Amino acid sequence: MAVEELTALEKWLGLRAGKYSRRAQGGSQVQVPVLQTNKGPSLAGLATIASHLVTQAKKEELLGVSVEEKAIVQQWLEYRTTRIDRLTSKEDVRTALKDLNSYLEDKVYMAGNKITLADILIYYGLHPIIADLSIQEKESYINVSRWFSHIQHYPGVRQHLPTLVFIKNRIYTNAH
Repeated sequence: MAVEELTALEKWLGLRAGKYSRRAQGGSQVQVPVLQTNKGPSLAGLATIASHLVTQAKKEELLGVSVEEKAIVQQWLEYRTTRIDRLTSKEDVRTALKDLNSYLEDKVYMAGNKITLADILIYYGLHPIIADLSIQEKESYINVSRWFSHIQHYPGVRQHLPTLVFIKNRIYTNAH
């Protein structure tokens, strides 16, 4: 899926499509995207290539504005590739969504006050996971659902992915 995500990111950034391939990572079944650049060596890995594309498009603000924001963006890009891309069980998914739900409790975006590359790549990584959740499960991760719905409606981000539906009114309340 990483190559499709990078192609969507290129389109959103207004760049021409790159030449991608895939290769196995460290003898495992995990396939990483590889971009053949016109100048210099090829680049490998979702976060590396995505950061390069943002720089090529001269939209470095997507990598964070302050030193702290840049570090937070990098942290979430790493989280995407080391955690979200490796979710294998329902329990792994629940743990990751619980962690994200807690983190997003008082935030609109992953880092700072504007959309960043972290929001976009985490959105792409979570899309198939959120698509498989029931309405009740989405409600139990209300902060993730709020953030996800906001990002999917950000101009140009969703592209080829289907819009996921979230109930606007809570189905369940804590009152007895």
